[in-house]
Amino acid sequence: MKMFCRTDQQFICYLCSVDEHKGHDTVSAAAERTERQRELEGSRLNIQQRIQDGEKEVKLLQQEVEAINGTADKAVEDSEKTLTELIRLMERRSSDVKQQLRSQQESEVSGVRELQEKLEQEISELKKKDAALELLTHTEDHTQFLQSYPSSLPALSEPTGSCSINIRPLRYLGDVKAALSKFGDKLLDVLRDEWTNVYLTVGDVDTLLSQPQPTTRAGFLKYSLQITLDPNTASARLLLSERNRKVTSTPGENYPSHPDRFTYHQVLSKESLPGRCYWEVEKGVGGVAVAVAYKDNDTVNEQFGDSDKSWALGFYKGRYDFKHQKHQAPIPGPQSSRVGVYLDHSAGILSFYSVSEETMTLLHRIKTTFTEPLYAGLRLCPPIGNTAEML
Repeated sequence: MKMFCRTDQQFICYLCSVDEHKGHDTVSAAAERTERQRELEGSRLNIQQRIQDGEKEVKLLQQEVEAINGTADKAVEDSEKTLTELIRLMERRSSDVKQQLRSQQESEVSGVRELQEKLEQEISELKKKDAALELLTHTEDHTQFLQSYPSSLPALSEPTGSCSINIRPLRYLGDVKAALSKFGDKLLDVLRDEWTNVYLTVGDVDTLLSQPQPTTRAGFLKYSLQITLDPNTASARLLLSERNRKVTSTPGENYPSHPDRFTYHQVLSKESLPGRCYWEVEKGVGGVAVAVAYKDNDTVNEQFGDSDKSWALGFYKGRYDFKHQKHQAPIPGPQSSRVGVYLDHSAGILSFYSVSEETMTLLHRIKTTFTEPLYAGLRLCPPIGNTAEML
């Protein structure tokens, strides 16, 4: 069996090569071995090259992991340092304000106490004089009464009186409270407007640290966000109320023309959404679409979900649906008048939940890549008078 039939892929003897395998492609076993050996060496070289390439890629990936870890550790260290310094500054300012308030309190209380003591001393002296006069009124001897009368009349000084007491301390505290409230509002505006840029620039810190998505309503509420709606984007036939957190459909027009105003019964939030946030929407008598969208003037004539710039979950009486790029799909789930929305911008996660008391049921979740700041949106369906409120 020193011959090999390539046609039948088997070993044969010399007699078979001229008989049963006549006309086939036959070679000596040694020749076939040489050919296969050459193929084997080629395969080995290919495998060895792939091993080398793979090892290089593994090394590069390991270097990438180390770079990511190093960058993340440095970012966390720097952010902690910055935020700790801010917290310490706030604590120092809080301590200064507290100390000033207490100092003012002691000064004002000291003045009031001093006035109180004078009044109490004056009242004591007046009581003594009143008692002496009362004894005189009971004197039966007319001569004695008349003789004692002039000397018994007290020389009354000007009363200290409560007119010396003012409410300056209360006004002072009120002014401090108003100043702190104004400062707090400004600080919140900075955090709300600028922090989104931080998230979009360096990524969500929660994602960087691989924190899991909440699993309970209490966990989601830790990321609760108070959303106000933008009157400049509201359709003219919508009316905002409750500090621009509630929207109602109306038969007449309520707002003047504006380049950001939707033609459909829609409205966007005034503020962009931070990296990780959660909010809830309570619907009224009609259907409502809850959406997130990029702020784009090119889409003011589109419904939420009609393009790749918005994602919308509609919830109506008895059904849900999800819409994106005009693709609309029914969504099963328990019926509720309230929907919760969870967004993780950097991780590209958007989730919708049916909310009933403390129970939350996942309706739909998408995983994508968000490339711009997102805004919360609402679209109202008929009838007139339908409402939706950001909670």
